[in-house]
Amino acid sequence: MKQTFTPFAFFCSAAMLSGCAATAGNTALQAGTAQQLAQQYIIIDTHIDVPYRLHKDWEDVTVATQRGEFDYPRAQAGGLNAPFMSIYIPASYERSGGGYQLANQLIDSMEALVGRAPDKFAMAYSSQDVLDQFGSAKVSLALGMENGTPIDGKLENLQHFYQRGIRYITLSHSESNHIADSSYDLRRRWNGLSPFGKELVVAMNNIGMMIDISHVSDDAFYQTVAISKVPVIASHSSLRSYTPGFERNMDDDMIKALAKNGGVVQINFGSSFVTMMANQYGALRKAAAKQAGVADDDAFELAFRKKHPYPFATLDTVLDHIDHVVKLVGIDYVGIGSDYDGVGDSLPVGLKDVASYPNLIDGLLQRGYSEADIEKILSGNLLRVWRQVEEYAAAHSAG
Repeated sequence: MKQTFTPFAFFCSAAMLSGCAATAGNTALQAGTAQQLAQQYIIIDTHIDVPYRLHKDWEDVTVATQRGEFDYPRAQAGGLNAPFMSIYIPASYERSGGGYQLANQLIDSMEALVGRAPDKFAMAYSSQDVLDQFGSAKVSLALGMENGTPIDGKLENLQHFYQRGIRYITLSHSESNHIADSSYDLRRRWNGLSPFGKELVVAMNNIGMMIDISHVSDDAFYQTVAISKVPVIASHSSLRSYTPGFERNMDDDMIKALAKNGGVVQINFGSSFVTMMANQYGALRKAAAKQAGVADDDAFELAFRKKHPYPFATLDTVLDHIDHVVKLVGIDYVGIGSDYDGVGDSLPVGLKDVASYPNLIDGLLQRGYSEADIEKILSGNLLRVWRQVEEYAAAHSAG
């Protein structure tokens, strides 16, 4: 288990010893409180890329692993109760086909994980499942689909994936698809949502599936919140005010629109999402490779990193993003969407894996957040949205 992060260090002279001892005692008490709160409150992280990680490079996450940022022991140490496991479908599957099959395989893998270790993991198909399983020592596995490609233009596929446990869909990913334009794609095929995408938003409302607007273009975002009758989420996005020009993140007007919708932005921990220096690092590396006339491959990246160390963000940087949302629209519209196992070696100092949530809590305490506020950030805000989506579907579903 990682050491709890303490955001300051100081030097004590002989005359200051008693004061330093008292301060150190208070810090230790607060660190203990952070550990306690991590176990006392439900922690929901809406984006962890374990399924695709294991699909590409299998490990037994029921025990401590050598690779990755998630396994059962670290989840227990960090207090993680309900990760949304990302059923990630690469954008290329929109062109090649096979997304439907891959999605089902990844869902199968999570069900198999529960089957192999029913004392450690349980599926979570509803907000009530998360509440009921809290305190059982089981990690509740909820499912979110990252990229709507497997829907394949068929509402019956939405029904299929709902029945299989998918509880949110990220409408598009790194390229525009048949549902929505992507923030990463210069080709704006639909100028927002496609006609089917608009139909899908309504169908997701009616079936009780959360809509995730991470990755979509700004136009697609605004069209989604205009159509949706329930709050939407940004499952793993951060703030554009810290990364100007990075459309993948949300600007202040979007955050205000999301809050008006009642939704929540789940802050992505990746350094390139939270600091401008890290956000530009990849472009600098690519430019250096081009200038050198070589391929920007793994070998070049390794050599480049040795000469130009990656500018990792810090815990404080992530806290700045949370602060910004709270100051802009209030405490009720922000949560956690770390992107563990999805952003490579780019995680901030102090937030390197799922054992690190107490560090985040400690930082929030240091910044004056109350326990009630912290509970909302850890899970309360997301649970509110999830319940509203469930309640709307129960009242309005044709079924």
